Amino acid sequence: MTRHGTRFWLAAVCVAAATGLCVGAPLPAGADEIRFLGPPIDRTPTGALKTPAARASSVSRAQDDSSPAGRVQEPAAAAILPELPPDAANEPPTMPAADLGAASLSSPAPDEPRPDLRPVAKLGDEPTAADGVETSVPPVAPTPGAAASAWDVEAAIEAMLKEDVKTRPVGARNWRAARIAIGVFYFERGFAPLWTREGVFTPSACAAIARLSHAEDDGLDLSAFAVPAANGKAQTPAQLAQADVTLSQAIVAYAVQATGGRIEPSSISSEITAKPEVADPFNALALVAAAANPDAALEDFNPPHKAYRDLRDKLAELRAERAPHANFQRSNGLSASGLLTADTVQALSGGDSSRQEAAILANMEMWRWEPRDMGAERVEVNVPDFTLKVTQGEAVVHRARVIVGKPDTPTAIFSNQIKYLLLNPAWNVPMSIIKKEMLPKLALDPDYLTRAGFEVTQKGGTTYVRQPPGERNALGHILFMFPNEHSIYLHDTPGRGLFASSRRAFSHGCVRVDDPMRLGELAMGGAEAGWTQTRLRSLVGDVERTIFLPHPLAIHIEYFTAFVDDFGALQMREDIYGHMRRVEAALGLESQG
Repeated sequence: MTRHGTRFWLAAVCVAAATGLCVGAPLPAGADEIRFLGPPIDRTPTGALKTPAARASSVSRAQDDSSPAGRVQEPAAAAILPELPPDAANEPPTMPAADLGAASLSSPAPDEPRPDLRPVAKLGDEPTAADGVETSVPPVAPTPGAAASAWDVEAAIEAMLKEDVKTRPVGARNWRAARIAIGVFYFERGFAPLWTREGVFTPSACAAIARLSHAEDDGLDLSAFAVPAANGKAQTPAQLAQADVTLSQAIVAYAVQATGGRIEPSSISSEITAKPEVADPFNALALVAAAANPDAALEDFNPPHKAYRDLRDKLAELRAERAPHANFQRSNGLSASGLLTADTVQALSGGDSSRQEAAILANMEMWRWEPRDMGAERVEVNVPDFTLKVTQGEAVVHRARVIVGKPDTPTAIFSNQIKYLLLNPAWNVPMSIIKKEMLPKLALDPDYLTRAGFEVTQKGGTTYVRQPPGERNALGHILFMFPNEHSIYLHDTPGRGLFASSRRAFSHGCVRVDDPMRLGELAMGGAEAGWTQTRLRSLVGDVERTIFLPHPLAIHIEYFTAFVDDFGALQMREDIYGHMRRVEAALGLESQG
């Protein structure tokens, strides 16, 4: 493809993406597939950015079923934040697509200046906030004559798009589409440099580079990029443009990784339907470019939860204990450089600390799959720890033991909202249990289910089994309902002896709760709202009752095998379903075990 042919393709792609058009035609050789490009910016309170799918999932979680009059439904709170500069808000470019086509029909002579038909920031102009460049702080140590032009940046973008990527820094997410989004962002700026001015990095760039240099502190991997040093000097304008584009790529990769874009949760297990709020590449670059403090803007892409921060602190402690020193390297026949070289890492690998580090990193990754706003009041069930806790603000107001699914009938991992309680629930036995467990016994003993108190009916050749309310009911006296695709709920149980076991994986997938009436009291708002355990127990009988909560209560069924307890100690739990082992493998951490 000729130089001008490439320019026309690049411009056409950028215009179509920026104006929301679908680019469905085959791309030129070396070009990349387009899947998503620059949706409207939607920033969460923590600074993370939602993709359209994540926004849709948030809305769907807030939707409610039809309920009796008087039902209270709380909409999700909307963050009120300052708007980004005009050029960062995905505005369409000023040049019509028709002009781009006309510009590509003729080529200037080799020595003739190239026609400038696009909105290009001239190098002598004073940058503005619309350029996405910090203007309140003067640049550091300028080097006259070394500045990259818009043509240099355009060439760097073209090289990026044509590069044969062997390592995808965002894993299963589409890195090719992310690179196209970066190209769109530069196009909307007229290919003006984003992070450099008069031949050196801007203060904003230096702040971003400082955060990127600490990516490993959060378990992120930017090894695919040769992130330039903040005080480095490029030899040519072309090299400076390349450094500018490389820095943008690293920033996008950091944001997408930090928000959970490395691994698709469902690839670990079909029972994990958590939906991470992955940052959109275009929006992430726009946010960091417009930020007064790019360092903090990047850090905010990581999970805001205290449990995540506690694990990050433990990771730092563990690495500090394992840090190489001259005596360690000498004793292992290594060069006493004091640096964490590949040979030193190999010598340090193995043992409990390495096993712990891999577990911490995998658990930090799973925290990226949790909602950024988990709810000021919420219920959390940690499946490998067999525990439930109720949190109000930062305080844990209730803890209880739980029984979870067996390894062959695992409890699903997802977030939802408890909407109502069922007192004296009847149990409509799932067809999977009827087929696997009941029908074989029924074939040997036709009266087996009747004697056990079940109601058996036949419809169209299919057997249906129901257990009416009562002391023998498998769901106990109370059921906590949050309608979901897995048919997983919290409930009471008549078999209370199993709570004494240390490894409590006995159910068909639902979560059995110890002290369920206390949980019901809290879910209904407590004594202040007129609901106590005494009142709930007074309703126990043989008639099923539905009681809607005053407002939906967030519930998160989680899977964390490593966490920091209330005393600051690292706790490790059995990986009962193998989820964490698969996360470690997906992150390339299995060699550390």
